[in-house]
Amino acid sequence: MSKFATATKRLVLGRPFRSDRLAHTLLPKRIALPVFASDPMSSVAYAPEEILLMLSVAGASAYVYSPWIGLVVALVMVAVVASYRQNVRAYTSGGGDYEVATVNHGPRWGLAVGSALLVDYILTVAVSIASAAANIGSAVPFVATHKVAFAVAAILLLMAVNLRGVRESGTAFAIPSYAFVAGILAMILWGAIQTFVLGDAPRAESADLELVAEEHHLTGFAFVFLILRAFSSGSAALTGVEAIANGVPAFRKPKGRNAATTLLMMGTLAITMFLGLLFLANVTGAVMAEHPGEQLINAPEGYEQKTLVAQLAGAVFAGFPPAMWYVIFFTGLILVLAANTAFNGFPVLGSILAQDRFLPRQLHTRGDRLAFSNGILFLAGFAIVLVIAFNAEVTALIQLYIVGVFVSFVLSQSGMIRHWNRLLRTETDPAARRRMRRAQAINSFGLFMTASVLVVILVTKFLAGAWISIVSMAAIYFLMGAIRKHYDRVAQELKEDESEPVTLPARNHAIVLVSQLHRPTLRALAYAKATRPDILEAVTVNVDDADTRRLVDSWDKHGFSIPLKVVESPYREVTRPVLDYVRRIRGDHPRNVVTVFIPEYVVGHWWEQLLHNQSALRLKGRLLFQSRVMVTSVPWQLESSKYASRRAEAAHPVAGDVRRGLFDLTRGPDGGGKGQGSGR
Repeated sequence: MSKFATATKRLVLGRPFRSDRLAHTLLPKRIALPVFASDPMSSVAYAPEEILLMLSVAGASAYVYSPWIGLVVALVMVAVVASYRQNVRAYTSGGGDYEVATVNHGPRWGLAVGSALLVDYILTVAVSIASAAANIGSAVPFVATHKVAFAVAAILLLMAVNLRGVRESGTAFAIPSYAFVAGILAMILWGAIQTFVLGDAPRAESADLELVAEEHHLTGFAFVFLILRAFSSGSAALTGVEAIANGVPAFRKPKGRNAATTLLMMGTLAITMFLGLLFLANVTGAVMAEHPGEQLINAPEGYEQKTLVAQLAGAVFAGFPPAMWYVIFFTGLILVLAANTAFNGFPVLGSILAQDRFLPRQLHTRGDRLAFSNGILFLAGFAIVLVIAFNAEVTALIQLYIVGVFVSFVLSQSGMIRHWNRLLRTETDPAARRRMRRAQAINSFGLFMTASVLVVILVTKFLAGAWISIVSMAAIYFLMGAIRKHYDRVAQELKEDESEPVTLPARNHAIVLVSQLHRPTLRALAYAKATRPDILEAVTVNVDDADTRRLVDSWDKHGFSIPLKVVESPYREVTRPVLDYVRRIRGDHPRNVVTVFIPEYVVGHWWEQLLHNQSALRLKGRLLFQSRVMVTSVPWQLESSKYASRRAEAAHPVAGDVRRGLFDLTRGPDGGGKGQGSGR
């Protein structure tokens, strides 16, 4: 089983990388862009659609506000991108918003940012994959009817690719990402040419459908609330910007400058595509209904509402189906790959939080391919749970979305303002002070814009599902605080106390557990005797009178100098009688210790482990909780384990075996005196 598991692991992950290859996994800008920016670039596939879906509640007449809402969203994105260009230059360690908030506001605010980002990364995966299922389902009915299964399979595929390493996943994702950008920009350009140059604006398949408002009397505050809710849904286009700040360590040097350049490229492309799609939606007359069956009164029988991108591609490339299929295919693909932003951001952030002892230390460990494998596995697991729980519905999931990211935006920008204030107090160079003032002004504008959006999101989305995200953030916040307290408590307990000198045990009472008189028992007796304890005895538990009598008779015949103690067990247990006996002989003296020697079989197959050592495992697990009790396993290698060991040595010779003639490259260890392993 272990060999099969190892082969499967190598097939999925590839050969492990040495630690000194970490520098070779750093990313150039052309690869870093699809790795870290695929989420904000791909969110343009569903953010414009969500604006139209929200406005559809008031009817098609409300669509006139969509360009203005898009312009405000674009303005917020400009502010956020400009602000984060200051962040990545100032903080290059990869902590991103968490580090900025921790350094400038304190650990508690940093922890709040960390919990918000962890929730947002999980939702990024769920929303992106659900949107991919919707877009691909517009062209492939089978996917539309099996959205959840498709989403789960896509998450597992992304997990496997990312476990192979950041650079390898970036290379795999670069071509689809750039193909998506090229397709969307070409569609926007050709649509603009048809509208303004040829004078023949394309028409969407839903342009002639009549949209009925769900609420016919939305006026005053209710209508303003609807506009704000559409704006908050469109703000999903900003998600993923923070991933570049968290992923700065993955960039090649100079890290800060390369990350800032990547941010600029990402912002330019995302804003252009976002506004371009809203423009096409306006000129093609595309209609998106939140509840198509109820709102589209003149829809033909069996009408299935396609996604906005699918409708626009069908309208713009009406005479050239391959181009339409190209856009739909790469849109669906990039939405699957957009989750890769979270698969790169979540593990890095989890590693930093683990290093600060807010998360389990296993999240700080790199896997075979130098990726933070445990973080990748955690992210995939939580995202799958969300996708299944919300049936892979984008509109349902997006209500939980973007709350966390705007919490981190606000705390990050306010932290950067404090950062510049601190530096300005000591900086005397006029040119440097001007640069700092300019950066501070940019962060101040970013703070104003992101704080305003956060208020809008909380007001418009709290009851619609945002409360779930807020509760999740609070739960993760308190959980991470509890983990930190545990680690601190353990560190304090283990701290060396110079006032308490290290003393040797006053008495070591050793016992060897005996079930049968065989070779493993004899080895355990010999090893225990070699440790020279103060008292040494063998102990057996009487669960069967006949077996116990035979063991005592055999013991007496051999004439062992070590006494055999029989512990009675009226209820045929093994663990509890041994524990009671150990407690009795240990006594109350604080310097008395008891050493328990347990013979164990070493097996070579997984199924053999099920047949042996079960009592020993249970007993060891209980003895470890006993104070002043030492547990020593005395292994006995069965033939199956020796055979497995020889196979491992044959596959992986130790350095120098070939030179010394102990390994023949053609035949394995001791493979004859000829050939390459002869040592001549």
